[in-house]
Amino acid sequence: MSTGRFTSDTTRLDDAARAGWLYYVAGNTQDEIARKLGVSRQSAQRLVAMAVSEKLIKVRLDHPIARCMDLAHALTDRYGLNSCEVVPSDPGAPDLLTGIAIAAAAEMEKTLKSPERRVISLGTGRAVKAMVEQLPRMSCPHHVVASRLGNMMSDGAASPYNATIHLAERIGAPHYPNPLPVLVSHPGELAQMQEQEAARNTLELCRSADLSVVGVGQMDESAPLYVDGFVSAAEMAELARAGAAGEITGWVYDREGNIIDCAFNRRVASAPLPRGCEHPLTAVASGEAKLPAIRAALIGQLINGLITSEATAERLLA
Repeated sequence: MSTGRFTSDTTRLDDAARAGWLYYVAGNTQDEIARKLGVSRQSAQRLVAMAVSEKLIKVRLDHPIARCMDLAHALTDRYGLNSCEVVPSDPGAPDLLTGIAIAAAAEMEKTLKSPERRVISLGTGRAVKAMVEQLPRMSCPHHVVASRLGNMMSDGAASPYNATIHLAERIGAPHYPNPLPVLVSHPGELAQMQEQEAARNTLELCRSADLSVVGVGQMDESAPLYVDGFVSAAEMAELARAGAAGEITGWVYDREGNIIDCAFNRRVASAPLPRGCEHPLTAVASGEAKLPAIRAALIGQLINGLITSEATAERLLA
C-alpha cells in the first residue's frame, strides 16, 4: 500500500471514529454530525456505519484518534506524566463529561481486573461520580475502596458527589469512608480527629493506594467548594488574594501547584496531596473554567495522570 493510500485510510478511520463518538457517546443526530464535521448527511451516515463495520464501536470507542493520541503524548512529555488519555470533544458541547467518564472507567477497569488485591482511593466531584456510573458491575471482593476526603460538611450535611460508596457497591468491594468532615471547624481539632483509629486506617489506605482518581476544582464563582457550600464568599475572596488557582480534594493550591499555607488549608481533613506521588494519582477533568486549575496541578506535579478532552488538551498546550 502506498503512503498516500495509508494516510487516506487512516484519516477516514479517524473521521469514522469521530462520527461514531458523536453519535453513540455525545448523542448527536446524523444531521448534527454532518454539520459539525462539515460533510453531507449521507456522508455522516456512512461514517457512523463504518465505525460499526470496522468494529470501532463497542460500548466504548475502540480506535485511537490520531489527534487525541498526539495531544496525549505532548501532554505527557511536557508535564512528565505517567499516563494521559485524551478523548474527542463535541464541538457543540466541549465540556461534556461523558467522554472522559467513559475513558476513566476503562482505565479503572484495568486495575479492577487484577487478581491481586488493589487499593483504590477516590476524590469527589461530578467527573469522578460520572466515571463510576460508567463502570460495569463487577465482583471484586478482594479489592478495597477508600475515600480521600470526608462526605460531610461541618454541620453534618452529606456531599452529593461522594463516589466511594457507589464504586464499592458497583464492584462488590469493602470500602473505607473518611470519617471526618471535609473541613474541620478549627485547625486545633484536626490532629486529634485524625488520631481516631478509623481515620488513621483510611488515611493509610490512601497513602499506599495502587490507584487514586480525583477531580479538579476551579477557584472562581463556579468553584465546587463555593457552589456546594463548603466556603463562603468572604473565604473565596481571601483565597483569591492568596493566589488560589485550583483545588483537589479540598486542598487549595496556587498557579505553581504549591499548596497554599493559609487558614483554609489548615482546616482541610482530606488525605495529604503529595507532590510527585509515586503511586498513580489521576485527575479526571476538562472544561474552559478548569484550565488554570488543571495547568497548575500539572506544573506542581500534584497529579501524575490526566484524563481530559481534546479541547482542554489543546488549550493546555497552547
